[in-house]
Amino acid sequence: MKSFFLSGFLLLGTAACAAPAPFSAGEAMTYDIKQGFIKVGRATLTFPGEVQYEGRRLCLSVIRADGFNFYDQEEIYLDPDTFFPVVVLRDLNIFGRKEKIREDYLQQAKKIFIHKFAGGKETEQVIAVEGAVDNIYGFIYRYRRNGSFRTGEDLDIVLPTQKLKIGIIRPERIKAAGRKAASLYMESKPDKYKIWFSIDNRHIPFRISGTVGIANTVMVITDYKR
Repeated sequence: MKSFFLSGFLLLGTAACAAPAPFSAGEAMTYDIKQGFIKVGRATLTFPGEVQYEGRRLCLSVIRADGFNFYDQEEIYLDPDTFFPVVVLRDLNIFGRKEKIREDYLQQAKKIFIHKFAGGKETEQVIAVEGAVDNIYGFIYRYRRNGSFRTGEDLDIVLPTQKLKIGIIRPERIKAAGRKAASLYMESKPDKYKIWFSIDNRHIPFRISGTVGIANTVMVITDYKR
């Protein structure tokens, strides 16, 4: 397995990547991470676009979340046609416990290889899966690109260790970037993820709950750049 300690991608340009509107290379969103009404950190979700990585043309999304006693960065390399994950690189520091993790998604072979470095030790794990396996951020981008945004939709989402149903539940007004905004509320079953999308054609994820690796947190958007 190739080393995962340096990402080593080459950005190919803003016109690349099979991702039409509502998002394009260079999109960046900033979030407050909150527990209840208390801000506990900050997160950025960026879409650099298509990159050359380990000899493949892939789409890259990067999520960084940091706050008091936690840091979590994921580089998510996605198939440019399907937006299913190919490689995910994670750099974690949760309450002083540091881990570096590389996940290789062999979608055709229905396997995930997980290579972890933590506490001075390296471990490897192979997970057998039944079909195409998702990453929650890859799913968000794919749904923004191709989703119907119809209430009552019931979609399957398969994660490395869990299968979920997910879909738009209802329109809902929320506070985003300091003002009230109309949104479409998406929820998974079991109740793991909640996502509120803007109702305009950009389908911006205003709020995302369940993705940050500390308990009972929600990401609330504060800034959007395209």
